[in-house]
Amino acid sequence: MPHRCAALAASLALMAPLGASSASCQPTRAQAERAPDAAAGDCKPVQTGPANAPDQRPAFPGQTRACALDSDVAYQVEVLASGLVHPWAVQALPGGDLLVTERPGRLRIVSASGQVGPPIGGLPRIDAGGQGGLLDVALSPSFATDRTLFWSFSEPRDGGNTTAVARGALSDDRRDLTDVRVIFRVEPAYDGRAHFGSRLSFGPDGMLYVTTGDRSDKSMRKYAQQMDSHLGKTLRIRPDGTAPPDNPFVGTQGAKPEIWTLGHRNVQAAAFDDQGRYWQVEHGTRGGDELNLIEKGKNYGWPLQAYGEEYSGQPIPGAAPAPGQFQQPVYYWDPVIAPSGAAFYTGAAFPAWRGSLLVGGLVTKDVARLRLEDGRVTGEERLFGDRGQRIRDIEQGPDGALYIVTDAPDGELWKVTPRPASASTP
Repeated sequence: MPHRCAALAASLALMAPLGASSASCQPTRAQAERAPDAAAGDCKPVQTGPANAPDQRPAFPGQTRACALDSDVAYQVEVLASGLVHPWAVQALPGGDLLVTERPGRLRIVSASGQVGPPIGGLPRIDAGGQGGLLDVALSPSFATDRTLFWSFSEPRDGGNTTAVARGALSDDRRDLTDVRVIFRVEPAYDGRAHFGSRLSFGPDGMLYVTTGDRSDKSMRKYAQQMDSHLGKTLRIRPDGTAPPDNPFVGTQGAKPEIWTLGHRNVQAAAFDDQGRYWQVEHGTRGGDELNLIEKGKNYGWPLQAYGEEYSGQPIPGAAPAPGQFQQPVYYWDPVIAPSGAAFYTGAAFPAWRGSLLVGGLVTKDVARLRLEDGRVTGEERLFGDRGQRIRDIEQGPDGALYIVTDAPDGELWKVTPRPASASTP
């Protein structure tokens, strides 16, 4: 695709300067990182190779292949733990230890010093296979007092399997889960092994936001647009699994009351920013991974609006990227990164990354750092690509360090911290 950086640079030159520093007195992003000089023609994207879908065009300047950034941050990566079997999620616990899920169906605690604990008992039956298994894990907003965990998984059901969400309390000795209840089940079930979605995010409103997939097969795609199905949706539920009364389709005949947004393909990366806005990064087909700002009741188009093409190289039947009745992605990648795991960086350890959205890449085997301003991506940097590992999830710890898990039969848990001045380049 002939993306024209000169046109993109001109559009970026018209944008407002970077924002002022926050009340925390951290350096502004303009101080911590020099933006490309658009006027001088310095705008070069990270991805310069051929696109998968060369005939598609962005709907607005900067929607794809934003200017490459170089934060010049000195960091070091410590392999905190290895031997994890396809870890899917990492969640920091108070005190510095970490919860890690393994897709075959194990939940473990890895200590701050890297000791891998035994599997925690009490999980319900899990239908592990393909992309299914034990998936995300999240802490209750009141974890300090109720010790409650929430997790998503593929559950065996009549007719196949489905994404489900359960909750339980972590025992005092941290060996078992008690009072375990499945609080939500996606409908309909399907006999498949792909596109379970499954990121869990508690919003500032105390509600649990759950992403689902369309279950991949062409015959199932239609459900992403059908209101009587949870597939291909963002769901918003109370901690007990019920639908809040202010959800947008409560009371609409034939609509599932848990639906918050619709028209998604397979979302495995989601995060709230420091303004309380909810962002998702969605798996597209070839050339169609999307960053979306999620807003109540909106339709994000799949499979009627999509960038990219089928894995076969053929056009997506009935789909077009042109603006219309659906929400446009804020940003898309072509070729894809295969996004999984996302976090907004807010810590003090890496001032140059503050406010950035960090997105794991399974195909690119790196982390995409996106600079967002006024709801648009104004720069992209790739991190940790020298390690050649599929990135599955990213978590910011209470100490400002980054914790990353890699998707492999011998998966790793990394701790990323600033590199001391005397240390060698990573």
